[in-house]
Amino acid sequence: MDQSYKKIEKLKSQKLIEKLFSEGNSVVAYPLRLVYLQTSFEDPVQIKTGVSVSKRNFKKAVHRNRIKRLMREAYRLNKSRYFNNSPEQYAFMILYIGKTQTDFETISKKMNTLMAAFLKQQSLPKP
Repeated sequence: MDQSYKKIEKLKSQKLIEKLFSEGNSVVAYPLRLVYLQTSFEDPVQIKTGVSVSKRNFKKAVHRNRIKRLMREAYRLNKSRYFNNSPEQYAFMILYIGKTQTDFETISKKMNTLMAAFLKQQSLPKP
């Protein structure tokens, strides 16, 4: 798995997102929350991922977009470390549940904690 975040890896299907929130499980590493669902795609990818920041906590779009950009970058840099040998296909939605702005170092550390907690919960092979 390379360190890119291609269009094919982005979670865009409204039906799948609704199914993810209704049937999915979650893991929390504050200020991040991962909602995941084991599923199957027609596309040849292991994981489809989306990111979201609440409009309730961040009224200005510029603040929401910055946090989403940081979350996508932290995910992109760390995904190959955790999901290189994953045989199953998953749908992920990573939510920012904090109420204040943050920096990349914090997001990156919490993303690592979140992925490690997911692997522990799923008992997948660790990197």
